[in-house]
Amino acid sequence: MSAASAQSDLALADRFDAEGRHDDAVDALARGTSAGSIACMTRLGKRLLAGDRAPLRAAHGARFLLDAAKAGDAEAAARIAVLAAIGLYHPQSWPHALGWLTLSAERGWGPAAAQLLVLASDGCTASTREPPTSGADWRRLATNINLAPWQTRPLVRELSADPRVHAFRNLISPAVCEWLIARAHGRLGRALVYDPVSGQDVVRSTRTNSVASFGLADVEVLDILLQIRMAVACGLPRANMEAPATLHYSVGEENSDHYDFVDPATPHYAEEIARNGQRVATFLVYLNDDYDGGETCFPRLGFSHKGQRGDGLFFLNACADMRPDLRMLHAGMPPTRGEKWLVSQFIRSRATLTQT
Repeated sequence: MSAASAQSDLALADRFDAEGRHDDAVDALARGTSAGSIACMTRLGKRLLAGDRAPLRAAHGARFLLDAAKAGDAEAAARIAVLAAIGLYHPQSWPHALGWLTLSAERGWGPAAAQLLVLASDGCTASTREPPTSGADWRRLATNINLAPWQTRPLVRELSADPRVHAFRNLISPAVCEWLIARAHGRLGRALVYDPVSGQDVVRSTRTNSVASFGLADVEVLDILLQIRMAVACGLPRANMEAPATLHYSVGEENSDHYDFVDPATPHYAEEIARNGQRVATFLVYLNDDYDGGETCFPRLGFSHKGQRGDGLFFLNACADMRPDLRMLHAGMPPTRGEKWLVSQFIRSRATLTQT
C-alpha cells in the first residue's frame, strides 16, 4: 500500500471522528488495514483494545497490534511491551516487555525512549543522560536496567491502624516523578463528579482540579511498574487496579470532602459493584512538594498528610465485608502557592481487566 493511500485513510478516519461518525472512522481504519497500512492497523488495534469510539474487541485489537509491531511499527511495539508487562493477550514476561520497549525506542518512538532513559537513570534525573544513537546502544542500556527495586516492599509508616492509612517514603524516584508530570501535560481536563440524577459525570464546584487518565490504549510500561510498586507496598493485587490518573491542582483548586468507595445506595452503583467490585482502596503518589497547602485531609480521623516528592499514601475505603467505611471522608485541599501533582490509583475488590 502506498504511503499516500495510508495517509488518506488515516485522514478520513480523523475527519469522521471530528464529525462524530466514529463507526465510519473505524471502517476507514479497517479498510486501510486490509489494504496493508501498518499505521491504520496500529490505530485500529488501539481502538479495539480499549473500546475507544469502537466496539470493545480487545483480543482482536491485541492481534492487530502484534502484527503491526512485527511489521516494524514503533508505537505498536510499545503497546505490545505493555501487554507483555501485564500478561494480557501475551505471556507475562518482563524480559519480553523490555525487549519490545527497546525495539520501539530503536525505531524512534519517543515515549519508549523516554521510559528507558528513566529506568536506566541513577534515580535522580534522566534529563542529563544522552539518548543512545544506535540499536546496539539501546540494547546495552536496557540490559543494565534493574527492575528488582520495583518489586521490593518500601518502608511503611502507620498513620492510622483502624481504618488503615499508611504512608511510604521514597516510593519512586525524582526521575519517575518528572516523567509522570511531563506525560500528563497536554492531556489534562477538568475533573468531573458523578451525578446520580442524570447518571452522567458533570462539573461541580466541589471539585475544581484537573485530571489526566490513562486507559489500556495509552498506559505505559512505567505505569505498570508503578502499579506493581504500589501492589507490593499495600498487599493488594495489581490486577485489581483501575486505570491510573494524574491529578493537577493550581492555586485555589480542590477536591472537597468526598468518599472514594462505590456507594450501593446511589442509583446505578449497586450494578456497578456487581459488575466491577467495590473500590476498596486508594493509593496516592506525590509527584512534587514545591507548593504550600494542598494537604490530604481526613476530617473524621483528625489529621492531614502532605507527602514529599516520590512518597506514597494508601488508605482503605471499605470495611472487610465491603460495606462503605464512612470514617474515610477525605479531601484534597487547595494549594496556596505553586501547583500540586499526584497520581491517584483506585483499587477494586477484584480484577478489573476483562480478558475478551
